[in-house]
Amino acid sequence: MNEEKIVKKQLLKNMLLNLIFFTVIFTIFGSVIFNSLKNYIYKSANEELIMSLDKLSKNYDFPLERKELAPRDIINPRIISILRDINGNIQNINSLGQFYNSYSEFIKYDKTYLNKVYELNINGYYYMGLNSTFENQNGETLYTQLLINIDSEKSILDNYFIVILWGIIITVGLSVLASYILAKETLKPIIESWKSQTEFVQNASHELRTPLTIIKAKQELLLKKPESKIIEQSENITLTLNEVNRLTKLTKDLMALASADMKEQKMIKENINIDDLIREITKPYIEFASIQSKEIILNLNYKNEISIDRSKISELLVILLDNAIKYTEKNDKIEVRTFSKDGKFILEVYDTGIGISDDGIKHIFDRFYREDKARSRETGGSGLGLSIANLIVTLHGGTIKAEHNTPKGTIFKVKLNK
Repeated sequence: MNEEKIVKKQLLKNMLLNLIFFTVIFTIFGSVIFNSLKNYIYKSANEELIMSLDKLSKNYDFPLERKELAPRDIINPRIISILRDINGNIQNINSLGQFYNSYSEFIKYDKTYLNKVYELNINGYYYMGLNSTFENQNGETLYTQLLINIDSEKSILDNYFIVILWGIIITVGLSVLASYILAKETLKPIIESWKSQTEFVQNASHELRTPLTIIKAKQELLLKKPESKIIEQSENITLTLNEVNRLTKLTKDLMALASADMKEQKMIKENINIDDLIREITKPYIEFASIQSKEIILNLNYKNEISIDRSKISELLVILLDNAIKYTEKNDKIEVRTFSKDGKFILEVYDTGIGISDDGIKHIFDRFYREDKARSRETGGSGLGLSIANLIVTLHGGTIKAEHNTPKGTIFKVKLNK
């Protein structure tokens, strides 16, 4: 439960970081596009104002008392030219006509703001303005204010701003959703690894606890009878040694799996006649099985050398044979087969034992998995043998799988490249 809270917290943290990151990125991107479009749209109006001002400054040759501009001074029909005296009062009222009557009180003017284009809101209408100053024929200082309506440009920009804004919101939303899905998928193997690690530690602790408890109990019992002779306590001593051996093997298996997880397993390959190796390894097992009224049959037909790590493949065979002997009954048979198929070396270990359930087939190579836990404990099994077998085969670039034998028992099939 605690792990789930940590994962959810990390997931929300990742989403928040993605939200901030994508919001900043798309806001900057949208601002750049918006300002570029704004400059492009207003460029024509800016150029018209500057050009009109240049032409207009060359054509002021009228006396101040006329109070208006000559027709030749109306440079551009889009441009509204306003003439002001040194106090900022409008001088060409007649030429402004209805525009002056409707909007004169809304036309703001700053005579110190010269030769710079600016925006102006005149009673809800948008204009760009450009101010300048010059002297007339009488030596009087005059000011001009050129205005050009930009309502259409403003409307385009406003609409585009809304589009950009919604685009940013939708894109960020989709990005956060995508980041949530991707983060969740990314965390899946981490969560699985976390769960596996937790389960591994719990199972290892459980496996270690039982023999340690037995050893502790037996040693305490020995301390209670300090005068006893070894022969009198041989049973307790033997049991203690058995549990120590079990702990030693378990520790070795755990170290092997830990090394595999850390990619520290080393391979020392050599060309070996694997049929000869199998005969050598199975010899003591044949005798051991015979004592238990079980039969091991060798059907070896590979008869070639193969590049393998001798010690690891030996361990693989020992695990498979040991597993087969543990889970077979009196008069059962175990058969080891080797042959070549599709350019691969095939090793099959058949037994006519108690077999594995359909669900067990799916989990047989999982760490600490034991189908019959009570029987596994009796036989000293820890549920790590087949996990190590799978590891060995994987290190050799091969595959291993378990199948049901007919009418009963189990088949382990190993495939290795030559």
